[in-house]
Amino acid sequence: MTLPAGWTARRPTLDDVPAILAVVHAADTFAIGYPDFSAEDVVECLTAPFFDPGRDSWLALDPDGAVIAWATLDNPTGVGREFVEVYVDPDRGTAVRAPLLTRQLDRVAERAGERGLPTLTVRCAVYPPETRWAAELTEAGFARIKRYLRMSGSLADLPAEPPPPPGVTVRTLRPDDEADLREFHRIFDTAFRDTLDHEPLGFDQWRELLPSNGKVWDEWFVAEVDGEPAGALQSTNQALEQNMGWVRTLSVLPAYRRRGVGAALLRRAFAVYAAKGRTGAGLGVDLANPTVPVTLYRSVGLREERSVDMYERTVTATGV
Repeated sequence: MTLPAGWTARRPTLDDVPAILAVVHAADTFAIGYPDFSAEDVVECLTAPFFDPGRDSWLALDPDGAVIAWATLDNPTGVGREFVEVYVDPDRGTAVRAPLLTRQLDRVAERAGERGLPTLTVRCAVYPPETRWAAELTEAGFARIKRYLRMSGSLADLPAEPPPPPGVTVRTLRPDDEADLREFHRIFDTAFRDTLDHEPLGFDQWRELLPSNGKVWDEWFVAEVDGEPAGALQSTNQALEQNMGWVRTLSVLPAYRRRGVGAALLRRAFAVYAAKGRTGAGLGVDLANPTVPVTLYRSVGLREERSVDMYERTVTATGV
């Protein structure tokens, strides 16, 4: 599939960050109602591990030479599935989205071969207004496999943090204590093993790949039940532009679920967010999670804000 007549494509560089950001802001405003990306986020994408902007990304330029679309790949761990994003200016760039998707799928096929894999799974996200994008993905062989929710709540007039259930204690992670950090990783890894999308990472790789905005150590917490490690919560600064605290992961070991551990961790995080002047808190929810966490999140004051569907297909490695 080729670009429309007069359009061109080239690889991005860091000099293109302002133009890319303008495209992403236009795409975000159409999809979710407001810009949800910063220049730092674009730089992080273009300099991410396991990503080569000279091979894994494209810009589409209109006949006047303006950047109207950006296609990129994401695989933050270098293992498992690949994620494809094709951002377009909704007023001018929809005609180039399908051709850019084709280029990205071809690149995924190459990456599969480079990794010595016969196939790779690729996923794309679709927000409710993006009906044309959903149709293009379906035409390209994708199928909708699951839905995520973004949930959020106000921290204004947050009541005092209630005491945790008997036997449950919550404390801040000790990041300079490697044993404590390893225990945090063990809780996270064990708690997510019963989810379909879990891709296990050893401790060293997990620590190396933690995003820079994920190391808000005073917003990471460990819960214990009768002195035994039971749960962990990791925050990030990814929603600071909305003045929100953000829960990246909430992990409770199977033996301690439905004992108030998750709620105690969330309430401690919310109290810390509020003490820093944050006006809200939020997190993402995988509705395919067998622990059905939506009920827990509602119990601590979060409500559904928006949904996003995940589409998936398998790509055969080049030469296979």
